[in-house]
Amino acid sequence: MPDEMNSQKHDESGAHNWTFPALTTGLILALVGVGVLWVRANQMNERLTAQIASLQDSTQAQVSKLSEATTTLLDQRLASLNDEFDTAMKGAQSRMVSMNAALNKAKSLSQQETEELRGRLQEQQQQVTGELASLKDATASANSKIQDVSTDVSGVKTSVASTQEGLDKTTADLKRVIGDMGTMSGLIATNGKELEALRALGERNYIEFDLSKRQPEQKIGDVVVTLRNSDPKRNRYTVDILADDRRVQKKDKTMNEPVQFYTTKSRQAYEVVVNQVKKDEIVGYLSTPKVTVAQK
Repeated sequence: MPDEMNSQKHDESGAHNWTFPALTTGLILALVGVGVLWVRANQMNERLTAQIASLQDSTQAQVSKLSEATTTLLDQRLASLNDEFDTAMKGAQSRMVSMNAALNKAKSLSQQETEELRGRLQEQQQQVTGELASLKDATASANSKIQDVSTDVSGVKTSVASTQEGLDKTTADLKRVIGDMGTMSGLIATNGKELEALRALGERNYIEFDLSKRQPEQKIGDVVVTLRNSDPKRNRYTVDILADDRRVQKKDKTMNEPVQFYTTKSRQAYEVVVNQVKKDEIVGYLSTPKVTVAQK
């Protein structure tokens, strides 16, 4: 037992002697490593500091250049704006001068036109006043003329009534006779007054003629009448009548005798009535129907 315990102590002492130098070596190595790291750290720190300083210098230089460039650009832009502003101000002042001149001219023209308009209005007013005075005079004259016309109308009415009365009396004196063809004639007229009465009745058409040997053939209405001879002592005459391209002679007819003939234009007879028989001349009228037949 004592030998075992001595052997154990001897082993522990040997192990202790070996461990201390190892620890010391390890510590020294650790301190050396720390020193190396510290040196490297200082070197890195110095390099970083130098780089930062260089970067700051570079940045400061660039900032300075940028500031100078910006200042220059701003100065140029400000100068350009000042020039533009001066130009705009000059243009505005020029336009203001032109506008003032135009405004003054417009005011002058307006005053002149106002005066001219006032003058024209005064002239028109005077003209209207004169026209009103003339109108009053014309109205008074018209009223006077209307009164005169009313008086004349009353006279005309009286005259018309008298004429109508005479016409009725003349119509009553008209006669119906038998024509040369044995047909009852319409009313015949023996003078101009009776012929006007017949026209007023409006039953037939009446065309007056004056036929002489100087112009023996004459177109009367739609027929042609030729004077062959006339005998004023016996109040007789002879004529040729051309109607529808057919010639008929009415020989030795007497004054105021209805000389009748027919045409294709009417179923009623045409009539020639001679009121005056002179030497180589007859005066009378042609009576034709109002209603005609349409030609086929």
